[in-house]
Amino acid sequence: MEFIRITPQAHPYVALIQLNRPNELNALNLQLMRELRDALQQLDHDTAVRVIVITGNERAFAAGADIRQMAEKSAVDMLQADQFSTWDQIRKTKKPVIAAVSGFALGGGCELAMTCDMIVASETAVFGQPEIKLGVMPGAGGTQRLTRAIGKAKAMEMVLTGKFISAPEAERIGLINRVVPVELYLDEAFKLASEITKMSPVAVQLAKESVNQAFEATLHEGLYFERKNFYLCFATEDQKEGMQAFVEKRAPNFQGK
Repeated sequence: MEFIRITPQAHPYVALIQLNRPNELNALNLQLMRELRDALQQLDHDTAVRVIVITGNERAFAAGADIRQMAEKSAVDMLQADQFSTWDQIRKTKKPVIAAVSGFALGGGCELAMTCDMIVASETAVFGQPEIKLGVMPGAGGTQRLTRAIGKAKAMEMVLTGKFISAPEAERIGLINRVVPVELYLDEAFKLASEITKMSPVAVQLAKESVNQAFEATLHEGLYFERKNFYLCFATEDQKEGMQAFVEKRAPNFQGK
């Protein structure tokens, strides 16, 4: 792959995907997004991987979409390119995905981070949806995921003015999980990932599905979905192991079965 780097075992059970267009501040062109999609699908089927971390570099997670690639496109060109189908496939990744963000996470970069399940940021991270300044608007979830994460008023301000927010503000309003010094942001993402790898992979997948369902369904439908996934856990060996370990006062050894 040309624009991403994959480390399948960056930590035990944790894979790392690094966006690798440093000269373009990791701008998200079509090829990079397709490579990212393929990497996530590959790692999603790798039984040695339980959590995936996506990062860029200290200067930029991703500074947005590749504007040069879009500037002369027509509406029909954009429709036929169907670039957002790649984003839809990324969203369907079953394993937990953590964004480790430093520097710019703007436009498509902010949208990519929000597509992940959790976000760990360095104190230099900056988030924003500045598409309005280019005469367009967010198209990969910026108006939808941002509003769900931080509420209508704040999202409306960011989307309509193109305003950037700092990492501490992003944490305060609930967009990200935590902020750490720049030299620690990737280690902190691995630390969070490692906590998750200790849990039952099956239960983690079902729990992730259930949390995401909260944004797609009514409360009644969401509770029904949650209950079915809860019952399904009792068909796993991990449930037996987890509860037996609790009774025996020892750490469980989950196998993902």
